[in-house]
Amino acid sequence: MRFASLGSGSEGNALLVEGAGGAGCVLIDCGFGLREAERRLRALGREPAQIDAILVTHEHGDHVGGVFRLAHRHRIPVHLTHGTLRAIAPIVPAGFDRRSLLRTFDSAAVFECAGLRIEPVAVPHDAREPVQYVLDDGRVRLGVLTDLGHGSPHVVRALSRLDALVLECNHDLGLLEVNRRYTAALKRRIAGQWGHLGNGEAARILASIDRTRLRTVVAAHLSRQNNRPELARAALAPVFDGDPSGLQVADQDNGIGWIAV
Repeated sequence: MRFASLGSGSEGNALLVEGAGGAGCVLIDCGFGLREAERRLRALGREPAQIDAILVTHEHGDHVGGVFRLAHRHRIPVHLTHGTLRAIAPIVPAGFDRRSLLRTFDSAAVFECAGLRIEPVAVPHDAREPVQYVLDDGRVRLGVLTDLGHGSPHVVRALSRLDALVLECNHDLGLLEVNRRYTAALKRRIAGQWGHLGNGEAARILASIDRTRLRTVVAAHLSRQNNRPELARAALAPVFDGDPSGLQVADQDNGIGWIAV
């Protein structure tokens, strides 16, 4: 298995995951416009027609804003929870083939897609029925954990014994607190139990899971205003006993290139 990020942050998110030997390819979320998504896919050496499915995490625009145009143009099935579908129903474009392209699932039910075992992970976030994912190709396991307010016991259990993890490091709490552009209410929402992971909470989750097999961690969904790559690295590095070789950071503009799991 390998994965790559098209871009990660509050302006758009998308993660490409490919099974062993290129057997199957799924896109997790797409918060980019159609042309930009196509451009970023081609920069990674993939055509939209090579995507077998899009897995949606939740209804917020930076994750779902480009999903339906991409799926409509290239006839890509979209998998999402029942709650997410209800939340985004008003923005599904007219003419979108719902019958053929929309596939709903229960947030507690494991399913197969494009040769991968997909385990949805229900998360605490201010959305209708949000999930993150663990993907398994029978050899290795990749966890994707962005957009949640805290690491519940359920989340920690789901993320144990992974080989690679994409982990939200949305904000540095100190930078968030002194940001004058954000209202007090917005700061509370971001740092709250149903908001986003700060560097410290991300490190706590990482320290709590079974890391026996974990070799790669990608810090993701960093806020341009409230975080810095070096701060995210500094928070997570101690969990690796100070060894940074397995730690990388995805950014908004360039994402991150292919990483073999």
